[in-house]
Amino acid sequence: MTATDIWRAIVVVPRLAVSALEDALGVDALACSSFETTPGGLWSFEMLLQGPLDQSDLEIRLALTAASLNLPAPDLILKALPEKDWVAESHRALPPIKAGRFFVHGAHDRGRAPGSAFALEVDAGRAFGNGRHESTYGCLLALDHLAKILRFRRPLDLGCGAGVLALAMARLWRVPIVASDIDFWAVTVASANARVNRLHPWVRPVISDGFANPALSEGAPYDLIVANILARPLQRLAPQIAAHLAPGGRVVLSGLLAKQDAQVRAAYRAQGLYLVRRRQLGEWLTLELSE
Repeated sequence: MTATDIWRAIVVVPRLAVSALEDALGVDALACSSFETTPGGLWSFEMLLQGPLDQSDLEIRLALTAASLNLPAPDLILKALPEKDWVAESHRALPPIKAGRFFVHGAHDRGRAPGSAFALEVDAGRAFGNGRHESTYGCLLALDHLAKILRFRRPLDLGCGAGVLALAMARLWRVPIVASDIDFWAVTVASANARVNRLHPWVRPVISDGFANPALSEGAPYDLIVANILARPLQRLAPQIAAHLAPGGRVVLSGLLAKQDAQVRAAYRAQGLYLVRRRQLGEWLTLELSE
């Protein structure tokens, strides 16, 4: 490929708009990534695209898609990249993650996990959660710790993203796990990741806004509920999480900043759930709660 064959496309949008706006680009990405640029705010979505590309056409499609979501047209930044194996470069930039006994990796590192590790092959694709964010990493550490002292039979991954936490629980306990997300692409990616890891007999990804999908009520009560979302939905969902929790069950919350600790804990304290353990990684917290 020549220097003008590969382009980097960058779009900054609200998180819930990422999937729709990336679809508007209308081409397959050679590699992609997304990350939060401001806590609780905008997300940057970046793709490596094969050219030649028409920037005006791409901008029109982005603007039309944004308008359908009642959003202003996002700025599209396109940069031609020098000749290089950019897929290999993107793989080198995403080394495996070790979180406790978990070894989270992409397809390019398949077979490299230490023999004693719980290997999880995760392609985040269009979904959040490949284990690299502090909130997901904190949840993996919490699950690793809980597995050393307790055994769970009915876990729930609420807001599963790419499914890494549901996969982790399935790897630990080999029990049926409901994994829900509001986003279609997240559920699609989580299903694919469950199959790649041969954990699909235990992981059931479903689309649900909170507990709206009856599948979540059918699986209750849960002895472990993991919710790696954001502070406001964590607060809003506190009564429902408590209502779907089995007596003596545990709750693992993440996706909140240290400065949001007090208000989130207050919402759960009002439901009779109290802090058991608190982990902080950078600005991000992971909370473990119980009765």
